[in-house]
Amino acid sequence: MKIGIDCRLWSETGVGRYIRNLVLNLQKIDKKNSYVLFILDKNKKEAAKIIQSSNFKTVETNIRWHSLKEQLKFPQVLNKESLDLVHFPYFSVPIFYNYPFVITIHDLIVDHFSTGYASTLPTPSYRLKRLAYKFVLAKAAKKAKKIIAVSKATKDEIADHLKVNPQKIEVTYEGVDSLIQNSRIKNQKYKSKFKNYFLYVGNGYPHKNLDRLLEAFKVLNNYTQLVMIVRQDYFCERLKKKVGEMKLSDKIIFMHNVGDEDLASLYSNAKALILPSLMEGFGLPALEAMANSCLVLASDIPSLHEVCGDAAIYFDPYDIRDMAKKMNDVYLNNIYHLSRKKEEGSEWARFFSWKKMAKETLEIYNSAVNNS
Repeated sequence: MKIGIDCRLWSETGVGRYIRNLVLNLQKIDKKNSYVLFILDKNKKEAAKIIQSSNFKTVETNIRWHSLKEQLKFPQVLNKESLDLVHFPYFSVPIFYNYPFVITIHDLIVDHFSTGYASTLPTPSYRLKRLAYKFVLAKAAKKAKKIIAVSKATKDEIADHLKVNPQKIEVTYEGVDSLIQNSRIKNQKYKSKFKNYFLYVGNGYPHKNLDRLLEAFKVLNNYTQLVMIVRQDYFCERLKKKVGEMKLSDKIIFMHNVGDEDLASLYSNAKALILPSLMEGFGLPALEAMANSCLVLASDIPSLHEVCGDAAIYFDPYDIRDMAKKMNDVYLNNIYHLSRKKEEGSEWARFFSWKKMAKETLEIYNSAVNNS
């Protein structure tokens, strides 16, 4: 087969990590098929460090996602390559592309958190953008030969909200990058820099529920710190402003663009990772934390139960008191089985791997083409 992969989000967080690991591991397991990677010019040098196989080539595609050019011009770029199958690892699919493709849907968070509060755009513009998102996603889900979901919770959401036959949806779990997993032993950079800190890793979007996290942390601010690794954007600046208003600036540390080795060190030296999300598609930071023997405090939501199993301590994400109590218990070591939870998490994380994800994705490619 000649398979195209849309790699335009190569350098983005989240989806970008998914794409990079998919390409890296497909090279290891598939010498039979050929691959065409559609990538932005700015990412070609970084991609070249990963792309080593002769059956992989890149095509410069300077077309932004969520754009009119994506809908009108990208199909022409794809058609020039005479592909048997295209994998769109994100919901932004050109609706005029009429050849076989599979799509990865990471979550349906926008379907649940639909107010303009979740956007920097003016309300009318946001509503128009959201309508376009729903239209494109519905079309893509209907036309796709297969849909890849990153969790069973997301699969159920897709089947319910997009009215898709569950048999069309396959689940492939994400994994932990080797650099994040293997660096914790040799990198003790943050062992003494921060003391008795809780850790948050993610973005600042409203569904991450960080306002409640700040309120819960305020109860603990006399004796601990909160390190927040957040993308520097409008939502981060809003959080920083709130932290200042709450007079917590000396206790809450914001970090940006943290490399994998430093991330591993931060995980392994934290009291716990805390994920207060109201909804997640997968919850990769939880998996990364467990791989680094870091305790996980997680929202009591289906996707995080799926990722963490019995290895996490759960709280009601809508209950600030419950969140604060669990953080306090962890800080004071009042939960007798904390060390056992860490061990369980470390063992549990071994069942997830990017190589396994790539192998299952390749099987989906074969199924999609054979059933066309």
